[in-house]
Amino acid sequence: MRLKLSFFLLPILFICTNVTFANDKQEPPELKLIESYQEDVTGDGKKEEIALKGVLFSPESNYYRDIVAVIKNHEDKTWEIKYGGGYDPTIQFIDFNHDKVNEIFYQSPTGGSGGLHHYKLHTLIQYNLTEIPLPKQDYVKGKFIDDFKVEIQFSPTKEPITVDVEHRSDNYIQQGIYDQKGKLLKNTSVLVDPIAYFEPIFISNSKGYGLKSYQQISGAFHADQLGTIESLWYYERDKWIILKTEWVPTE
Repeated sequence: MRLKLSFFLLPILFICTNVTFANDKQEPPELKLIESYQEDVTGDGKKEEIALKGVLFSPESNYYRDIVAVIKNHEDKTWEIKYGGGYDPTIQFIDFNHDKVNEIFYQSPTGGSGGLHHYKLHTLIQYNLTEIPLPKQDYVKGKFIDDFKVEIQFSPTKEPITVDVEHRSDNYIQQGIYDQKGKLLKNTSVLVDPIAYFEPIFISNSKGYGLKSYQQISGAFHADQLGTIESLWYYERDKWIILKTEWVPTE
């Protein structure tokens, strides 16, 4: 019995040892330098070195995964900001919170439909790395109403706008939303996309910079684009406020 037990144990130990050696040989993927910047983002009056890096999904792809910004100051102190994946990543340095030091504004297209982008906004004032949440449109909603119209609500305190969709009536009748006379047959909400794109906007010398957002609204399906909500945002007292909202129809 003792010899038989030894016979079976030896191959098992040999296999386990090989697995350990194979795992030890794996190397982490190499980060490729995408862009380098020099900017004072700490407020100490000296420019930091900022390197935007990422790992290409494959040699044939222009999609980066594991995108990271590595920030180093003159004392060799470093910070890292991890962004995930995306295409054509870029960083802009703009003072959005009006503390007279530029923030780190990252953007990258997702590559999907709807023109969606990844965004991140960070401040490194006084060596304290903090993410600033980007604005959201919490109150946008819409629905089909009688007479081939869509009602879109931007804010709970403002009257909704009405969009005429009679020129698309054939599609909505075929889908059973309306009858031939424009009477609503079933309660149907429109499709509200998340904010797809942020654009830095200079507002005035006294106010500085804000953000303009673009948010698509569609009818019965995503390709049935009705228009875009364009909002102008301003960061004040640690929160984003809307200065202006405008409805821009697709047609």
